[in-house]
Amino acid sequence: MQTLLDVIIPVFLVIGFGYVAVWRNLFTAEGVDALMRFTQHFAIPCLLFQAIAKIDLGSSFDPALLGSFYAGASICFTAGFIGARLFFGRAWEDCVAIGFCCLFSNSVLLGLPITERAYGPEALTGNFAIVALHSPFCYGLGITAMEIVRNRGQSVLVMLRGVARAMFRNALVLAIGLGFIVNLSGFAVPDVVDDALSLVARAALPAALFALGGVLVQYRPEGDGRTIAMVCVIALVLHPALVWLFGSAQNLPTDGFRSGVLTAAMAPGVNSYIFANMYGRAKRVAASSVLIATGASVFTVWLWLMALN
Repeated sequence: MQTLLDVIIPVFLVIGFGYVAVWRNLFTAEGVDALMRFTQHFAIPCLLFQAIAKIDLGSSFDPALLGSFYAGASICFTAGFIGARLFFGRAWEDCVAIGFCCLFSNSVLLGLPITERAYGPEALTGNFAIVALHSPFCYGLGITAMEIVRNRGQSVLVMLRGVARAMFRNALVLAIGLGFIVNLSGFAVPDVVDDALSLVARAALPAALFALGGVLVQYRPEGDGRTIAMVCVIALVLHPALVWLFGSAQNLPTDGFRSGVLTAAMAPGVNSYIFANMYGRAKRVAASSVLIATGASVFTVWLWLMALN
């Protein structure tokens, strides 16, 4: 119970503040959209750029950790994709969007603050390694699958053009790529620039959590209950269970094991809705899954933390 109070509740209280502020018209929906754009396009990219530019690539990018996490994520994407088609008869494009909801854990807005509060800032190395590949991997898989089903019968060139266009418009992917370039080149970011980036980066998580709460007001659960339940079970139970299984089999170090399981245990991120909205497919499922799974994760994350301790 103390873990619930000390680690999880403060994070969800900030989300709750944002929810109540918009619900009671103390903060406008337009303001939340602007705040979310600030965090998604500026603050979080600054945070990720700094983390990747400074991380020790040799010791941080443990193949066992990344393999465990992304093997689990890929299985979850496949499970959501097949489940949507086989059990609910959704169109192929809807199946990709639903699979993406099962794939994209909220690794930044929830995974980073919960891991930091549970185990301290020094425990975030594994999280940052996962986050470094998260957007490129998830968007790469989701966009490629969507372009394949959308362009059935068309040339491979058309598909590749669509994938490249979507990837290189993503601020998170660009920030991570620039961070790798700086890290590998050995270029030292000037102190005055690094300090400015730090100022913006420090605003990333609290502002994003508040904005997430405000955004969730718009996501009214309507219909598709069984499909949404499938997404929640895959995201909150199956993914962390798979990472636990794969990590245990490879004897992952404790810090990496915790980072992998906890990140996998996070609810689908807002990017799940952004992806669905980008293609205009399964938007209600994505929106409701983000809302319901985020609420349910208060308890499921607590259980995973108890199991890890």
